[in-house]
Amino acid sequence: MILYVRFHVAGTELSEAALPTLLGLIEDIAPTVQALPPDGALVDVRGAERYFGRDAAGLAALLRVRALAHCGADCTIGVGANPLLARAAAQDASPGKTLVVPGDPEAVAAYLGRKPVASLYGVGPATARALCSYGLDTVGKVAAAPLATLQRIVGVRVGRELQERARGIDRTPVVPNAASRSLASERRFDRDELDPVRHRRALLSLSEEVGVRLRGEGQVCRSLALTVRYADRSTTTRTRALAEPTAHSAALTATAYGIYASLGLQRARVRAIALRAEGLTPAEQAAHQLTFDPADDKARRIEAVADRARAKFGPGAVVPGSLSDRRLSLLNRHSGPAD
Repeated sequence: MILYVRFHVAGTELSEAALPTLLGLIEDIAPTVQALPPDGALVDVRGAERYFGRDAAGLAALLRVRALAHCGADCTIGVGANPLLARAAAQDASPGKTLVVPGDPEAVAAYLGRKPVASLYGVGPATARALCSYGLDTVGKVAAAPLATLQRIVGVRVGRELQERARGIDRTPVVPNAASRSLASERRFDRDELDPVRHRRALLSLSEEVGVRLRGEGQVCRSLALTVRYADRSTTTRTRALAEPTAHSAALTATAYGIYASLGLQRARVRAIALRAEGLTPAEQAAHQLTFDPADDKARRIEAVADRARAKFGPGAVVPGSLSDRRLSLLNRHSGPAD
């Protein structure tokens, strides 16, 4: 059985910096965990059911108790035979509750049949409009439609996948990833922020903080993930690999700016921005490509001196010039420990 877990905190939004800690709690129960930032995860509990002597619903209850006790976070959990059904159950579950979709085909067909086709995972707005124009506006109708008809509407491969999903079939495995061994930090704005200059200031602050923490722990990261949370509580997450594993703040900042620019935000009302360093490895195991650039060498030497000053006088002893004025106080600082 598969769990789809969404974490939340009563009266506020979950900080992405808390996600690695919560994922660590899940891994204590079941090691096959696929992180779905900013606040979710897929968990394959088939082995854990045998180990703990509990069914999937019982493991969901155990996870909820641990998350509340350790982090003060509640869970909304969907349980199904595959990731598709678990996601659907989590969407329908009441906040803080667990919803189980029975595994027999008749129960699955009854559960999915009346849902609008747009609610089916993997069906975007364009595909939904195309299907609805042919009267296929529910998942049950799509499941009953001839395969050849679906393939004429949406294509051969997509049509085959669409029919399988409409019948509750999902062959996608839960793929463990390294987000529980990542390092994250977040900035929340006091009010929904439209100014891209302030967005970039938050990114600069995040990159500096992540870099300092990585260097302090003797680690480098292989990629960065940027999550933007909007006023309507929707989120966008993009990940980009770094040219080489690094903890150099300048490289992290340049990558973060590049990800942000690729989003093409125009007058977007942003509530929070989070940056997550992924693929952490010990710094002594990472190779650095020599550039013969004296400016780069100078920047790294200055960075090392600044780190020593922060260690002696506190994290605010040295900050980039553009972050040193009082406007930085408009940002609430939220960060969590690495695992």
